[in-house]
Amino acid sequence: MKKFLKYFILSVVLLIVLVLVYVLATFPPIMTGMAAKTMCSCVFVMNREPQSVVAQEFQVFPGMPSLPYEVNRQDSSVSVKMFWKTGKAIYRKGLGCTLLAQMDEEQVRAQAIKRPQPALVDQDTIAWPSGNQLRDTLLQGVDYSKIREAVNQAFADSDPENPVFTHGVAIIYDGHLIAEQYATGYDYNTRMMGWSMTKSITNALVGILVKEGKLKVEEPAPVAEWKNDERSKITLNNLLQASSGLEWSESYFSPTADFHQMFIKSDDKAAYAASRKLKYEPGTFFQYSSGTTNILSRIIRQTTGDSAYYRFPYEKLFHRIGMNTAIMEPDASGTFVASSYSFASARDWARFGLLYLNDGVWNGERILPEGWVKYSTTPAPAAKARQYGAQIWLNQGDPNDPKIVEYPGLPSEALIFDGFEKNFVVIVPSKKLVVVRLGVTHNKNFSLANLVNGVIAALPH
Repeated sequence: MKKFLKYFILSVVLLIVLVLVYVLATFPPIMTGMAAKTMCSCVFVMNREPQSVVAQEFQVFPGMPSLPYEVNRQDSSVSVKMFWKTGKAIYRKGLGCTLLAQMDEEQVRAQAIKRPQPALVDQDTIAWPSGNQLRDTLLQGVDYSKIREAVNQAFADSDPENPVFTHGVAIIYDGHLIAEQYATGYDYNTRMMGWSMTKSITNALVGILVKEGKLKVEEPAPVAEWKNDERSKITLNNLLQASSGLEWSESYFSPTADFHQMFIKSDDKAAYAASRKLKYEPGTFFQYSSGTTNILSRIIRQTTGDSAYYRFPYEKLFHRIGMNTAIMEPDASGTFVASSYSFASARDWARFGLLYLNDGVWNGERILPEGWVKYSTTPAPAAKARQYGAQIWLNQGDPNDPKIVEYPGLPSEALIFDGFEKNFVVIVPSKKLVVVRLGVTHNKNFSLANLVNGVIAALPH
């Protein structure tokens, strides 16, 4: 019995040691990397105060709010420490923030990137939607008191211990901006995180290259690593529809998941994603994946060439539809992290939604190819609940069980750009409606359905 007890105790001690080793080996890089990149972008891209970032974004993980950080305004960087590990992100004007992982900081700062130029227009002198001059008369048939009630509710904290931290809401009806509201410290010029709403921007950029005849969605994806193996069957369409068949784990709360291995530990996020093995036949299995979106970003880079790549989103999309606050951030390899790292004001996110509501046409000019919006919002065959098109979320529901829907309470026709922390652009075509909600919510106290349905109830029937 004593011998058994001895071995049992030794086994327990060994297990505890192994758990500690695992925790110490995996959590510090993830925690410090996430914290440094988030703080850097919030401070230098959004012009936030560090304390607000700790109080809001850092609440995503237990222990993160207590991590020591340094915001260096001389070299525009942020460093965060946990035990022996330091995570660092650097800000470069015109490019936003980049997390350092494998390359030396000097290498990254020395990159010869031709940075995008700001739009040379004063939007305050231009009429909406391309500018900020709004109509001074109310639309007939709209119940503005109900609109205000729905918008106010989106900012209300039902549980003071778990605030929703809504930063901005913008409402477009029939092409007009009919309501907007902002938290203290934010306004219609404030850039706000898009997180995975960036995937829908990637959809638009691919669409523009399709319109220019430089890409075809049904052709094999031009990925060098796949030329001589079974992954060569993966098409651009498979990548767009998150149905590549690549092995992938999109877990935000598992430190060993592909998600964190790519975002935190890899300088070349597209290369990491492209290195994954094929697990399913392409087109047969839906797997939401930030990895495949970053592969798309590298394909865009290869297609345009580096001399045009960094200007491409701005010249071909953002500045053409008045999204002049928009910015996309690259990784250390120089490829935009097109799955997650974009920022824009609430009005600019609303403009982006309006582009899709109007079938890719802006003020009479076709930005996206004809039929692109229909293609992008047609359910992927592998998405059995008809919840995903091409980098755009849907809400059509499982045809065998309509109760199985991605966004309970939202109209089945809704098109959704969806980002982490409950950031949304919701398009309801039959209502000529675009609803934008931006913020930092880590709980269930915010209801997107209440906001959208509250607005719909106020519109003419």
